[in-house]
Amino acid sequence: MPLPTDEKALALSHDLLQAFDNVFGVHPGFRPAHAKGALLSGTFAPSPEAATLTRAPHIERKSTPVTVRFSDSTGIPTIPDNDPQGASPRGCAIRFHLAEHKHTDIISHSHDGFPVGTAEEFLEFLRAIAASDPSKPHPNPVEAFVSTHPAALAFVQAPKPIPTSFAKEKFFGINAFKFTNVEGATRYGRYRIVPELGTEYLATEAAAAKTPNFLFDDLSERIAQGPIKFHILVQLAEEGDAVDDATVQWSEGRPLLTLGEITLDAIVPNNDAEQRQIIFDLIPRIDGIEPSGDPLLDPRANLYLLSGRRRRAAEQA
Repeated sequence: MPLPTDEKALALSHDLLQAFDNVFGVHPGFRPAHAKGALLSGTFAPSPEAATLTRAPHIERKSTPVTVRFSDSTGIPTIPDNDPQGASPRGCAIRFHLAEHKHTDIISHSHDGFPVGTAEEFLEFLRAIAASDPSKPHPNPVEAFVSTHPAALAFVQAPKPIPTSFAKEKFFGINAFKFTNVEGATRYGRYRIVPELGTEYLATEAAAAKTPNFLFDDLSERIAQGPIKFHILVQLAEEGDAVDDATVQWSEGRPLLTLGEITLDAIVPNNDAEQRQIIFDLIPRIDGIEPSGDPLLDPRANLYLLSGRRRRAAEQA
């Protein structure tokens, strides 16, 4: 995937990367956000009803290899898993390996929604965070920003429960996508990644007593005992639902279609090096699943590519 040739779009990507660096510092070889993570491997098996939604290649196959990255929030690689504020929302990125050098990805995190609806607002939000000093007079820049951006305020104030395991955390796709089946019928939907074991969260005192890497240690221990499974669902939009605004949550009454199941059975060898190499892509780039027109998609995809190239360069240095 090439970077955009449009100078304004490219400048926005660079500005976003710099804004993350200003908030979290520069950590060569790591992502500017969700820096701390682990890669697992396994397979995806589609559900019988998945073909009613999309003709995507991984839906037409019995099984597709996957790589999944679980992560903590922030661009700090050493953030404790039990940090009550900074480690959430946690991330889950899924790569479906369709052929050599051909893939499609899902990007999700553990909060249902996003603080802003455009990349320009996201840049403003990050700059406000970087400029804010709790010891200085209030309102500081980030407080001023959230006071005029209700979705950002909701994002900041949302509960941040700490899961007992990544295997017991659920994840939400931020952006909607347009799904098309073999008959040409289309529906818009957002992904949800739901653990087979259900969700489970720690009480405050129990979380504080955990070790800084307990979630990632737990992944290794669980995989050694048996596979970890997740269901991939798609929440389907109804007429009138906003499909191009990541700040708007749809009603919980909207139908959920089961796309399939992921079975993870191994920690990827040479994990740190592989994490530096893999660059996830928010744009599906396959037949049967298309962008929804959400203005966040292209700028975030460009940011992922830009930061990924920087990460790979650090690995080679």
